[in-house]
Amino acid sequence: MKVYLESFGCSASQASAEIMKASIERLGHELLSPGTADQAEIYICNSCTVKYTTEQKILYKLRRMGERGVQVIVSGCMPEVQLEDILHANPEAHILGVNAISRLGELLSSLEQRKKRGLSGGTRLELRTSEPLGFLNVPRERSNPNIHICQISQGCNFACSYCIVKYARGKLHSFPPDEIVEDIRAAVADGCREIWLTSQDDSQYGMDTGVKLPELLRMISEIPGDFKVRIGMMNPFSVLPILDDLVDAFDSDKIFKLLHLPIQSASHSVLKRMNRLHKMDTVDTIIKKFRARFEDLSLFTDIIVGFCDETDEDFRETVEWIQKYRPEKVNISRYSPRPHTKAFSFRNLDSRISVKRSHDLHKICEQIKLESKQAMVGWKGRTFVSKYTETGDVLTRTDSYRPVVIRGSNLKPGQYVDVEIVAAKPGYFLGKLVDN
Repeated sequence: MKVYLESFGCSASQASAEIMKASIERLGHELLSPGTADQAEIYICNSCTVKYTTEQKILYKLRRMGERGVQVIVSGCMPEVQLEDILHANPEAHILGVNAISRLGELLSSLEQRKKRGLSGGTRLELRTSEPLGFLNVPRERSNPNIHICQISQGCNFACSYCIVKYARGKLHSFPPDEIVEDIRAAVADGCREIWLTSQDDSQYGMDTGVKLPELLRMISEIPGDFKVRIGMMNPFSVLPILDDLVDAFDSDKIFKLLHLPIQSASHSVLKRMNRLHKMDTVDTIIKKFRARFEDLSLFTDIIVGFCDETDEDFRETVEWIQKYRPEKVNISRYSPRPHTKAFSFRNLDSRISVKRSHDLHKICEQIKLESKQAMVGWKGRTFVSKYTETGDVLTRTDSYRPVVIRGSNLKPGQYVDVEIVAAKPGYFLGKLVDN
């Protein structure tokens, strides 16, 4: 059968999509290339429900595909929390639970048998599992052959008032550390040179089992081979209990000095309504400890603007925090009420206020990023060759994950090279090789 898979959302969702693509091809189906959905007999939507705009885009696609007579399978987060919305858009949509990606083959085989019997319709199929299965040590069709996305856990033990993902993915389920190590070891043997550790909150890893993230990082750092590890998002309230051990674990040549610490707001009153279990002095402590150890640390954060009852003063506190700590990257989202969450019943701000605050914060962050990038021109140092770009150039990264593109070279992923940054572009730096 001709199968088109479209994936939305986070890197964990991307990892699931890579596993499902490999399953499709292993069963002998034709995996259609991007932009050819009109040729599909089966449309698989690996869904995301974090934002209303994404949800509406997905529901439109499910409806449109159903009207064209295409068999639709919905995986990812939406079937766990918005099944009624899915079936309203497409009453015949088949469901693959968020924990059940390993069962995609069963679903496709059932649909293929129907096709062979000349049955275009039939009972809607729904496959789920209570525990996450098939996320590690399985074949993948990677988006980039040099990057391996390793999901280290599923779910979350906290309950931010705006977050629907907790309801979609359930309580924290940390995957066994020996299976994670074997998964990464195999990826390195397969040629991957950049490893992304992903989950809903990496610093929660092991809170349910005893082997915490710092110990896992030490185990990963002992894997032989030339590779680097990018650690994903970590919430301040789950970093604090492991802070000293985590900083020590980061002090490995194999770990990028990148701290992705989402604060969402710098206002304590907003954080309280969000049910975020950290204070800003905790955030300050974490950043200062990391920067004291790693002078060239890159800081990423996430901000939600326009949360329920956010005042001008609340927003100003967030702006001042951004201006003080000057993160290299800020993911800005306008608050989007999600069903099933506590905040869904809160009073929302006028959308025009959220739009303006988002615009203003984007301008401030872009100015900070521009100034930081210009300050890096002339920098000389060692970078790690990560992957080839779509244009055939080589993307290298500094120890703090800053991207430096080298044009017209024959470098191989996994090498270390000395470079000089000669120009700053909007999304990366241009560099040239320098002699030792």
